[in-house]
Amino acid sequence: MPPVEVAERAGHSVAVLLKVYAKVLDGQREKSNQRINDLLGDDS
Repeated sequence: MPPVEVAERAGHSVAVLLKVYAKVLDGQREKSNQRINDLLGDDS
C-alpha cells in the first residue's frame, strides 16, 4: 500500500509514518523479496 495512503488513514504525515514505523520495516527486505518472488512464480 502506498505510504501516502497509509499515512492519511493513520492521520499522520508520511514523514511521521516513516519515523514511527521505520523500526517495524527494518529487516523485512528478505521476507518482502521472497513474497514478491512467490507471487511472480520466480524460484530464484
